[in-house]
Amino acid sequence: MTPGAGDGHVAIVGGGLAGITAALALQEAGLRATVYEARPRLGGATHSFERDGLTVDNGQHIFLKCCTAYQGLLGRLGAADKVRVQDRFDVRVLTPGGPGGRLRRAKAPGPLHLMPALARYALLSPGDRLRAVRASLALDRLDPADPALDESSMGGWLAAHGQRDRAREALWELFVTAALNMRLDDAALGPAAFVCRTALLGRSDAADVGVPSVPLGELHGTIAAARIEEGGGRVRLGAKVTAIEDGPKLQVNGAPVSADAVVVAVPHRVASSLVPEDACPDRAEWAGLGSSPIVNVHVVYDRPVLDEPFVAAIDSPVQWVFDRTAISGVPSGQYLAVSVSAADRWIDTPTAELREVYLAALERLFPAARSARVTDFFVTRERHATFRQGPGSGALRPASATRLPWLFLAGAWTDTGWPDTMEGAVRSGLSAARLVRRQLTGTGARAGVSPR
Repeated sequence: MTPGAGDGHVAIVGGGLAGITAALALQEAGLRATVYEARPRLGGATHSFERDGLTVDNGQHIFLKCCTAYQGLLGRLGAADKVRVQDRFDVRVLTPGGPGGRLRRAKAPGPLHLMPALARYALLSPGDRLRAVRASLALDRLDPADPALDESSMGGWLAAHGQRDRAREALWELFVTAALNMRLDDAALGPAAFVCRTALLGRSDAADVGVPSVPLGELHGTIAAARIEEGGGRVRLGAKVTAIEDGPKLQVNGAPVSADAVVVAVPHRVASSLVPEDACPDRAEWAGLGSSPIVNVHVVYDRPVLDEPFVAAIDSPVQWVFDRTAISGVPSGQYLAVSVSAADRWIDTPTAELREVYLAALERLFPAARSARVTDFFVTRERHATFRQGPGSGALRPASATRLPWLFLAGAWTDTGWPDTMEGAVRSGLSAARLVRRQLTGTGARAGVSPR
């Protein structure tokens, strides 16, 4: 039986992290939710696929300990034990054919916890280390919510605060580019400052890195679907929503479906064509958010070449490398995934050329790779991995509420206060669920529904 209006039914368009979160939070509040996902799986931009017996995540997705909403979602999924979190932020940074560096936080309150690491960071000269400390303290005094910061670039700010090319490459690019999927000169100062203040300069354990220990297709797909259905909700896969009309009702695979409220939790380029104009008269402006790509290079060797779960690299086309061997079911050897953010340069490069470039780069970083045999090589490309978080983008991000009282927006591209990350997606789903509950029940937020 199709749920109808009047019985507390909420239609959620999109089964990514925002939609999954909204569904679970609404069910905790006593409302029924149906998730309509056009693809044959949940997870949105965080999913897995099978390749010759290998379970492959479409990209390496991590979270930090400051990502409290995402960790709350893991708790709702009963999956908090399916991730690994560092005891202490610790990243080894490699260079081709030379000594690398290491950034490891001290046991001290923020922002002092990273100062010893900066003071000892071998990839910077003593003068650059001192200037990096001064810039960090200046960043900590910025207000990321200041609209003026949305109009400036992180690169310009760093230049004005004495950060020379080496410091940009060996320090700031490592974290800002990975977090925002934007190069420093292209990244808006507001979200870049937010990342630095929240993750690197905030609570001492805020930047401790968490990595899933099971495939994303299990974590955000099968487990999420089971939890939604166990809570009385429904998941409809292969259900393409082509229109949203007053009523409210949706056109799903050509058939009308009624609801009491609708949450649109799809990327902005899709939402702009679905959301009625009277709900968001400025929806055409969402196109200005654009998109920024990520390329992931996957290499399987016949023997181990990396003895750490992940490392970063500079002076190389390689940015971050993750050991995916155990999680992906490789019977022997080692499976590495190279994550390349802000990958405009590489997004259309043929696989054969990427193979030539990245295998050579990995050999320069990992001496053991020079004598190893490559048993598999392939590339995954996320052309629209995130929106372009450049100057002016913050003003284009819409709120969750629209001008129609029954229609709400969710997704990491909405105005969450966070960059386009898993954390931002989850927070958007929580915000939408809170507003839906207020609309349908006339009450405010309740535990489990409010953003964290």
